[in-house]
Amino acid sequence: MTTKRPKAATTTTAKAKAKQRHRYTAATADKYELYQKSVQSADLDVDFLSGTYEKINGRAPRHLREDFCGTSLICCEWVAKHPGNTAEGYDLDPEPIEWGARNNLSKLKDGAEKRIEIYLEDARAPGRKAPDVRIAQNFSYWLFRERDELKNYFQLAFESLAEDGIFVIDLYGGNESVTEMFEERKIDGGFTYIWDQSEYFPGTAEFFCNIDFQFRDGTKLEKAFSYHWRVWGMAELKDLLAEVGFKSVRSYFEGDDEDDPEEGNGIFEPDDRGENCESWIGYLVSSK
Repeated sequence: MTTKRPKAATTTTAKAKAKQRHRYTAATADKYELYQKSVQSADLDVDFLSGTYEKINGRAPRHLREDFCGTSLICCEWVAKHPGNTAEGYDLDPEPIEWGARNNLSKLKDGAEKRIEIYLEDARAPGRKAPDVRIAQNFSYWLFRERDELKNYFQLAFESLAEDGIFVIDLYGGNESVTEMFEERKIDGGFTYIWDQSEYFPGTAEFFCNIDFQFRDGTKLEKAFSYHWRVWGMAELKDLLAEVGFKSVRSYFEGDDEDDPEEGNGIFEPDDRGENCESWIGYLVSSK
């Protein structure tokens, strides 16, 4: 979809807005800002997490643990949603944590930042408080490429949860998930997000991917983010989660957009089997 623009911007205000819309270049762009604009929808994530927990347990969740938290955007959205909500995040990379402190936590209002604790620690580290909801988003746990390694992470997640807690992960599948390809998507603000699946090896399910950003001035920020993952299938993930003790592991798939059946509508509902699409995004919700 393209955005229509006026033929001429004659006023000072219009020129200023146009400059704001097209301010990104490879030399000046902040990759974490671009990532949040093009990849994350923290408000929708938090609505899904809190709503799903409430449907399962009949009450609202209060404490969130975000593994591989990066810039802590979801933690921030979580505490902003309700004055009783608290959150903790874990990540080994100091750069996005520091960026998130400056650009996300600092913008919270009414002292909400005091209800977040961010730890520069491995996602397998013990928590400080048993979470109602623990998450690993954006396929981050795919960095565990060995079965025993991933099973150990799931075991630790299970043991960490509050008595009626849930563990939520997202995943990507379909034929396109194991294809060497790239996809471009224009983002509001004047840049293009490029998802580059550069290599896939069926013998090990290893997956090498990059995120690039292209700007309207013709410049490009290549390999802003790079990943070496294993593609994990939904059925094998369900088996692993059940093996470590989760009493219920439910899959959630996105519904179709009414105007364009080939696009998702952003609403995820329980579905044990799913639909065999070229590309799909889903959640696994595991109850302790």
